[in-house]
Amino acid sequence: FLGGFQKNLRSISYLKILIVSLIWSVVTVLLPVYDCGLEKVKYGTLSFMTLQRFLFVFVLILPFDIRDMDFDIISIQTIPQKIGIKKTKNIGLFILIICLFLEFLITENPSFSNVFLLIFFLTLLLLIRANRNQSSFYSSLGVESIPIIWWSLLMIF
Repeated sequence: FLGGFQKNLRSISYLKILIVSLIWSVVTVLLPVYDCGLEKVKYGTLSFMTLQRFLFVFVLILPFDIRDMDFDIISIQTIPQKIGIKKTKNIGLFILIICLFLEFLITENPSFSNVFLLIFFLTLLLLIRANRNQSSFYSSLGVESIPIIWWSLLMIF
């Protein structure tokens, strides 16, 4: 894709986290809505849902970037490399608060909001505890299981 530039997508600063977040929000929000028919969801609600999912996935990637700080080359310029771990966690907290606010704008069903509140605190806990020396299962199992836990709780409630 970028052969003439002698770079790959991973080596462009901040691009990886934006692409992953965008693809997840398209695949988990826009494609299902499109499959069901766009007339079923209001445009404003759809926009908020897509934005919320984009921001939430963005936050879910931060523990991985923190973990990989020692392994990523400096030219990648991930968020923790650029601003430090503490500021990265603060940005993640701020973004999670925006996600929580969007949840209460989007959802009319209190059960969905309550489930998101649990996921909010679980994600916040995992983000706060993320560090360079986390176990190999911390991000790979703990953080990656959040969407599965979220779905499971939605099915239960």
